Amino acid sequence: MSGASEEWAGLRERVTGLEKPLTPGELAELEDQIGVRLPEEYRRFLLLVGAGGAGPAYGVFPVRRGEDGRWAWHGDGADLTDLGRLAEPFPTTRATAAELAAMAADCPEEEDFEEFDAAFEAWDERWAPLLWDDDRTVGAVCLCHLGCAQRQWLVVSGPAAGQIWDDERVDDLDLRPATGPDGTPLTFATWYDAWLRESARAR
Repeated sequence: MSGASEEWAGLRERVTGLEKPLTPGELAELEDQIGVRLPEEYRRFLLLVGAGGAGPAYGVFPVRRGEDGRWAWHGDGADLTDLGRLAEPFPTTRATAAELAAMAADCPEEEDFEEFDAAFEAWDERWAPLLWDDDRTVGAVCLCHLGCAQRQWLVVSGPAAGQIWDDERVDDLDLRPATGPDGTPLTFATWYDAWLRESARAR
């Protein structure tokens, strides 16, 4: 799917469980508040298909205006999105599997409780910044929950803008680009289209 308006336009009639699309004015207000223009494929989805709802895994987190007039995404993990830092470039340099494996192997064993407690705290002070520091997810929106605390993000700023990234930090793995069968990084449109095709095959 290219994300062209003609392709998104008929989708709302084919997919149930979608929220109402945003108006151009609402989208402009959202982007003004977060300080960045959202990736084009996702913008067209919001305008022509819906503000969220049916989609991969447990669905696309909807973006809604709160009673205070502020916009935010809603879902299991949506609060991980730092709305004040979406204009900052998303960091594409990540911890390697080898680095994480070496750190995990260095985790202290629980033998003597008092010594373990201090040793683990010292180890965790080195481990947490590799995966869980807030700087690791600036410039991206947490957009989908896969279950078991695994999620997917849409990058909105920086060189990877428009791409979907897998978040498997709960399994001690860093974020990485979601890819298609040929290894090409998925954009919002190709990610959503892959779900549509899989759903059609499952019927």
